[in-house]
Amino acid sequence: MRTDNHSVKNVIISVYFLLIIFAIVLATVFKAFSDLTPNPTFTFFAIVLGFIALFLFVHRISKYFEYDSDGIKVVIINKGLLLSDYLNYRERKLEFSKKDLIAYKFHSYLVYKTLTVYVKGRGGHKKKETFNVTLVAKKKRRYIRQSLSKMIRLNKFQNS
Repeated sequence: MRTDNHSVKNVIISVYFLLIIFAIVLATVFKAFSDLTPNPTFTFFAIVLGFIALFLFVHRISKYFEYDSDGIKVVIINKGLLLSDYLNYRERKLEFSKKDLIAYKFHSYLVYKTLTVYVKGRGGHKKKETFNVTLVAKKKRRYIRQSLSKMIRLNKFQNS
């Protein structure tokens, strides 16, 4: 099975665009916010820190996810959505044999979702890898869960 979330890229670009528009609007109506506190410097830094926090939050959750279990090996890739064709600084890739899968776990936090995969590493040690699946559709996460469960079930059957 092969799945990814490539269709989300346009949504994230739109969100970044809206953030930039929001920053421009805040910069132009800064005078209106100066009535909130007597210190305009504090107001300016509060607005800038809020914008930076929002920007970093969007940057943190906006990742491309690809899952491919066709063939003998399973390949899971996580990388940044923007600039990933030129700068591959946020890529995480895991490639393992289907028989090496030990377990998996989906974690769902308030607005952040992860997939943790446990595989046998070299020397029989358990290796843990975590991937961001926040922007993967619920239906696709269900398909990934079914595929991984099937692999674990087959591994238990073969080891018995």
